[in-house]
Amino acid sequence: MKIELKIPESEDGLAVNQLVAQNPPLDTNSLYCNLLQTTHFAETAVAAWHDGELVGFVSGYIKPEQPDTYFLWQVVVGEAARGQGLAKRMIQSIFQRSNLAAVRWLETTITPDNEASQRLFKSLARDWSAQIDVNVLFDKQEHFGGQHNSEELYRIGPINK
Repeated sequence: MKIELKIPESEDGLAVNQLVAQNPPLDTNSLYCNLLQTTHFAETAVAAWHDGELVGFVSGYIKPEQPDTYFLWQVVVGEAARGQGLAKRMIQSIFQRSNLAAVRWLETTITPDNEASQRLFKSLARDWSAQIDVNVLFDKQEHFGGQHNSEELYRIGPINK
């Protein structure tokens, strides 16, 4: 499958919203939020296209108080594009951009039951010869009132790109 990776544009926001909605159990965001991801945060995001269809998306940002840290907000790969290493390829493509030259740490949150994401980020850490620290960032009871699993912060680095 030939997949083109590109910096998203505002017109991609609706496709992002639909792709996330089609891939539960991902947390959906408002369409407005996805439009901001594809405009204000476009330089730290990537859209994966195949034959005019959005098949993957990664969103994130450089943390304002930690300019050496990229926080990856969400990864989504549509069913048709799974099993090809697309999620890893999208993340690696972001880290090759000149605007991330000073970034040495990757942070993301993963629920304890999301083994696929855990494998992805452990694989990235191995590729980058980096360490992983894992700590609860948002607790199921304290932050989510028991309505969502805890979100564990994965901090990977320092990254050797």
